[in-house]
Amino acid sequence: MAFQGKKLINNPDNVVTEFIEGLVETYPGLQYLDGFPKVKVVLRADVSSATYDKVAIISGGGSGHEPAHAGFVGEGMLTAAICGDVFASPPVDSILAGIRAVTGPMGCLLIVKNYTGDRLNFGLAAEQAKSEGYKVETVIVGDDCALPPPRGITGRRGLAGTILVHKVAGAAAAAGLSLLDVATEAKHAAEMIGTMGVALSVCTLPGQVTSDRLGPGKMELGLGIHGEPGAAVADLQPVDVIVSHVLKQILSPETNYVPITRGNRVVLMVNGLGATPVMELMIASGKAVPKLQLEHGLAVDRVYSGSFMTSLDMAGFSITIMKSDQTVLQRLDAATKAPSWPIGADGPYQVVTYLPKYLFHYHHLLLLQRTTLGGPVQLNQQGIILEAAIEAAAKAVINLKDTLNEWDSKVGDGDCGSTMFRGATTIIEDLKCYPLNDAAETVNEIGSSIRRVMGGTSGIIYTIFCKAAYTTLKSSNLDNITPQKWAEALEASIAAISKYGGATAGYRTLLDALIPASEVLRKKLDTGENPITAFIHSSEAALAGAEATKNMQAQAGRSSYVFGEILAAVPDPGAMAAAAWYRAAAVAVMERCQAAS
Repeated sequence: MAFQGKKLINNPDNVVTEFIEGLVETYPGLQYLDGFPKVKVVLRADVSSATYDKVAIISGGGSGHEPAHAGFVGEGMLTAAICGDVFASPPVDSILAGIRAVTGPMGCLLIVKNYTGDRLNFGLAAEQAKSEGYKVETVIVGDDCALPPPRGITGRRGLAGTILVHKVAGAAAAAGLSLLDVATEAKHAAEMIGTMGVALSVCTLPGQVTSDRLGPGKMELGLGIHGEPGAAVADLQPVDVIVSHVLKQILSPETNYVPITRGNRVVLMVNGLGATPVMELMIASGKAVPKLQLEHGLAVDRVYSGSFMTSLDMAGFSITIMKSDQTVLQRLDAATKAPSWPIGADGPYQVVTYLPKYLFHYHHLLLLQRTTLGGPVQLNQQGIILEAAIEAAAKAVINLKDTLNEWDSKVGDGDCGSTMFRGATTIIEDLKCYPLNDAAETVNEIGSSIRRVMGGTSGIIYTIFCKAAYTTLKSSNLDNITPQKWAEALEASIAAISKYGGATAGYRTLLDALIPASEVLRKKLDTGENPITAFIHSSEAALAGAEATKNMQAQAGRSSYVFGEILAAVPDPGAMAAAAWYRAAAVAVMERCQAAS
């Protein structure tokens, strides 16, 4: 039976902000960037882009994995960490702010865990930074050894092994190596790492109920760090048996996850997932070392035990094995002031209050946006209809919040509804400021609203959706956009999402709602059907397409790590959200037009 999780927090919406505030109070060598709390970037207090003469190492991702990533900011490790909302990828603007703040003439390396949202957001930020003249390289870490290949287009997840890549890259940068050399060492390290996790409980997101997915006496093998279901549920076993199973899975010659064979030297990391006592971690470490030596014929050079990359309050641990050599050991042993590296912190440090002059405070930007982009005084007929459609679509998403979260707790990380809710409520708040008589600019502003508040994959996907639609609509010189042009804009948005996200029809994503809708809309319009009726029919196709995702095996996003038996019980939350807002918009347009006639 599900129950409300107990947390020592204030407002669930402010947990990341208050974590960062506590972190910089505790470690004076760290500070947060101007624009906080909307721009959640933790950086070294002694670094500025104007004076930094080494390669900057930047990483980040969703919060909830503390001490990763902000706890590993410090000389000899990360230069900056970009913090998203809980289990949600940080937005592009925050990543860009971090790059601009710490990147000097030597350039920067982005270390990104292999999740779709992280790849998209960090990728777009990297391209934007390059266009501004920064030198940027990216290394993707996918060290998951729990799920057999192939995993659709998504590949292996990034797990606790990412921390070892941070250390190698940070030490290489501190030694004065070039960007290319630092990136090469980091990429090599990422290819030498394998990780697998075991959990005794599922994590509880702030403000949400605790999942009852794991019953008494059960453990889950190979689940992800966002609580997504793993490879198998089994009866709880003694730690000896668990450790043996995990090591065999990581080092299996059949799957060949890591290039480690008998006679090699390795580094071992036993990582707590958030609610595991040090005693239990040490027991696991003590059993793993002799098993690596005697059963697998490996020499163990270093052992790291502790909590490095957690999953909120999840009970359990992950084991990481990394092939070592003299260079790797030199990097791991190099001095660092990152507070959460087990042998690194030796503060206190001097406080340097650096705030880049070119970064406006976020609230100033928002005020400027609202005063210059205020909505029109009087709406024309197109503006009235567009306003009704936007409001109805946003309210449909808001009303679906809890249902989406419930679905997503079974097939993902449980926050789809909360993420969509943030975007929808912001759209409602900003609606009065949209230039509704200009459809193209309104769509562009919706994208800006979403980009500002929605993290993770959903945020960047919908931002791309709006940008592609805006580009298409902007090419029309008509004051009133024709139904055919709207259909063309929808097609362009779908193509853009597919291009950058890699998904298409049948991958169990929001495209399984939008593609049928687009096809029906185009067909009905081409045969001369009334545009409003065509819109309604296409919305019915969207609903049917979303429901049909129950019968699909996911090939993109976190659901791709979940087995078909679980997926068959629920539809894809992203597809259902898309179908809901699309249907609500269609009905609102029909009702508004009927009222006007």
